[in-house]
Amino acid sequence: MQKNRKYKQLSQFIAAVAIMLLMVVGFTSCDKSDTADDKIILKSFGPSPALRGGELRFIGNNMNQVIAVVIPGTAEITSITPVNDREIKIIIPQDAMPGKVVLKTPQGDITTMTMLTYEEPIIISSVTTGNLKVGDVLTIEGDYLNLIKEVIFFDGVVVPQTAFVSQTRKKLEVKVPAEAQTGKIRISNGAEIPIEVYSTTDVNIVLPTFTSFAPTTIKAGNNLTITGKDMNLIASIVFGGDKKMTTFTVNQSFTTITVAVPTDAKDGTIKLIAKSGVEIVNATPLTMLMPTELAVSPLTVKNGKTLTITGKDLDLVSEIKIGDLVAAITSKTATEIKLTVPDKATANKGVLTTLSTKSVETPAFDYVKPVIASFNPTTIMAGNDITITGTDLDLVREVKFNSVSENVKITPTSETSFMVTVPPTATTGKITLITVNGTQVESVDILTVTAADIPVITNMVSAIKPGQLLTINGTKLNLVESVIFADNVKATQYGTRSATLLEVYVPENAKKGAVTMKLVTFNGKEVLANISIQGTDPVVDPALMIFDFENGLANDGRWNGVGGEGNPTDAVSGKYYEITAANWNGGYWWFAENWMTHPSVTKSDHVLKMDVRLRVDIPATNAEIRMMLGGKVVNFMPYLLVGANWSTGGEWKTITIPLSAWGDLADPTPSKGGEWGIATWVSSSNFTGFCIDNIRYEKIK
Repeated sequence: MQKNRKYKQLSQFIAAVAIMLLMVVGFTSCDKSDTADDKIILKSFGPSPALRGGELRFIGNNMNQVIAVVIPGTAEITSITPVNDREIKIIIPQDAMPGKVVLKTPQGDITTMTMLTYEEPIIISSVTTGNLKVGDVLTIEGDYLNLIKEVIFFDGVVVPQTAFVSQTRKKLEVKVPAEAQTGKIRISNGAEIPIEVYSTTDVNIVLPTFTSFAPTTIKAGNNLTITGKDMNLIASIVFGGDKKMTTFTVNQSFTTITVAVPTDAKDGTIKLIAKSGVEIVNATPLTMLMPTELAVSPLTVKNGKTLTITGKDLDLVSEIKIGDLVAAITSKTATEIKLTVPDKATANKGVLTTLSTKSVETPAFDYVKPVIASFNPTTIMAGNDITITGTDLDLVREVKFNSVSENVKITPTSETSFMVTVPPTATTGKITLITVNGTQVESVDILTVTAADIPVITNMVSAIKPGQLLTINGTKLNLVESVIFADNVKATQYGTRSATLLEVYVPENAKKGAVTMKLVTFNGKEVLANISIQGTDPVVDPALMIFDFENGLANDGRWNGVGGEGNPTDAVSGKYYEITAANWNGGYWWFAENWMTHPSVTKSDHVLKMDVRLRVDIPATNAEIRMMLGGKVVNFMPYLLVGANWSTGGEWKTITIPLSAWGDLADPTPSKGGEWGIATWVSSSNFTGFCIDNIRYEKIK
């Protein structure tokens, strides 16, 4: 026996050497004719020793032209599997004998230089046929099982040799892994091209049994009890909505699982996922509990106020909508929810939605409406004020008068009364209140309106310069005795004066900026109108000047070479800075310095002013120029917004910025330190023609 074993080992060694030599010859000993494109050449074959019933591979040139393969002891094998033009493979018949192999080709027979030999076959004669649980021992009987390195359960679950319970030539024992499933097993010798043998019968693996669960209707977050067998084999539990739980408790007998139902689980069947990946489903659906016994209070609720919902299991609620509006939940317990009714809500029921996406409606409720008790006076001249009294008037947002195209917007501060100006075009009729949610309440009484004895402006420009003629269109303009601009500056020159047209020249000393103008009638009544007087405001206190460019900075190199001192004939006063280049190096320009000492003021009673001129409008897409005070910045371009552009109409204009815009600026403002100046980092806008002067503080009057 020892002699035969040595002989067999020597034969295998010789065969292996022969294959290597054949491969070397095949790759290195061919002349030009051998490597012709159409030449069929065998370079190597294997494995040898091989396994009957296993694959035998042939590698060379034009292998796909092989017609048949002849192995000693067998008929011609014509069932050939081509891998590509360099490789084919066949299945070795069980009656194959050792010997040289012949390839039949159109160019003649090719005989291998070495013999094909065989491994003694690895055989599975039997496996454990009874039901096996995880951890049970599977017994495999057969022959040459001592060569096995892996036992592979269905579906691809590998038990390595290091985990075998026992292993001999005739018998192999392994424990069933937790991931194993019922099916055929296979054993492998673990080689690079492995020999694998399948069992002829299935190995039956016991799955967990899912008998029942309780309760069948449950509150999210509560514990569910699942009953069955072999529950220790469960890896996860999937609830409706694909909500997976991997944390749960199994009892010692593996018959029950206790698991907390996810807060966002939905109605549906429960799936137990075994460690093997197999799903076990119970046909009975689990129903998620919903809030019940709902009641609302008050039954008539006020928009913007609190609605209280009572009932059971209200802690399940994740969202409440009234119509399409989400109501803000201010407090929530299992028995009570308080919410704020949206201002614009009109729907008469709330919809409660849980994390499981199930919904339930509240009982119906109604909305508080304002009540008009009276208005005073009941007879009034258009243009004067009336006082409306009643209840819940804080809900009112607009008042509609007869014959008036636009409603009068109001912001009431009281529930019981508010004052509103009767529009000059109003006529006799009822008053209608429009609430925050669009509800309309009409007065019972009629408001008697007489025509106004004051002028009414129907059209007027929004901006004008001092010295220019201001044209006002309207009605009863002939009642105007005088026009007074801000700071009590009275106009002295007029053009046409009629009932529908009033022309007045803006005084040269009229205050600049957004101001209120008064039309004063002969009987002393006043009509107010807003207008912008373009131009610059005077420097009130030179001691509060931050930059006036009189002592440098206009030609400072830190401007990045994009401009300098502007044309003196275009100045507001003295020197100023102007951007003259459309593009600049590095995409920015700036001047900033921190070595000078600046005025220091309190933020609450001062503003920042600067004189600005844009010779050309700049599209208001992404333009940005920052004013830096002690390192704190504000983009001041929005203060120049006119329609879709930043504009000053091509003229100098004073802009005013409250110091509160610099929310992080120290109070009082610093006098030194940080960066002081203006800068932009926006390279996509053309700032050519941007001029600036007289950056200063000014005390609020």
